[in-house]
Amino acid sequence: MALAGGWIDQPFVSRLNPSPPGSMVVVGLEPQQWLMDRCGMASGTRKVAIELWNGVLPGRDPKELTRELYHAENAGKAEPSGSQDMIGLIYPGISRLDYDFEHEGGYFPVHIETTRDPAVARWLEAVVHLVPVNQRPERYNPLGVKNLDPDWIRQLGQTGKDCYDAIVARDLRGLGESMNHCMRCWEAILPHTVCHPTVAVDLKAILACYQSHYPGAMYSGCGGGYLLVVADEPVAGSLHVKVRTA
Repeated sequence: MALAGGWIDQPFVSRLNPSPPGSMVVVGLEPQQWLMDRCGMASGTRKVAIELWNGVLPGRDPKELTRELYHAENAGKAEPSGSQDMIGLIYPGISRLDYDFEHEGGYFPVHIETTRDPAVARWLEAVVHLVPVNQRPERYNPLGVKNLDPDWIRQLGQTGKDCYDAIVARDLRGLGESMNHCMRCWEAILPHTVCHPTVAVDLKAILACYQSHYPGAMYSGCGGGYLLVVADEPVAGSLHVKVRTA
């Protein structure tokens, strides 16, 4: 599960960050329920990992496994995915990934900060609610319009830092605002992440509705997927996740 800061793991974004490193947050989850494909929850990467390692995560250095899985998924691709999905699947706990274009061309983090504190994990499980919205259409591409303004990219990278700090502090309002601002950054930098001709639902209107009623909300991926709502109260129709700490 990716939270605030997503897209900073892409070198075409991080190379324009005037204040590196920029950060994003990923959360390793226990596979306790079926999740939609094409929804930003790393289902495609997970399928590659299952095939690559016969369904069992090897007991090797997670950095080594991240690179192995990254190259297996992106071999021959003109537009390779970022490394966030691989790290989110392999590393347990809640991780802040710090990306600097000067480090390995921005393909892998210069640093990973992780908490596996059970109290923090249980808190995050209680306040993050997944509302199913849609699957990305087959012809959807979020990169049709790129407004790569360095200041918006700087702000995007900051949302990941703010998100991680809020989670560790168990700060509901701070977590919600980091996610809300991440969505503002997405719309400014890559507007097709929230509005595209192939997407039939009004993602912006749905997002605005939930953000007006709860401390924060963001989509699980570009083009929709699940709406991740931050609240200390029940959210109708939502699912919960379990954080993998071991």
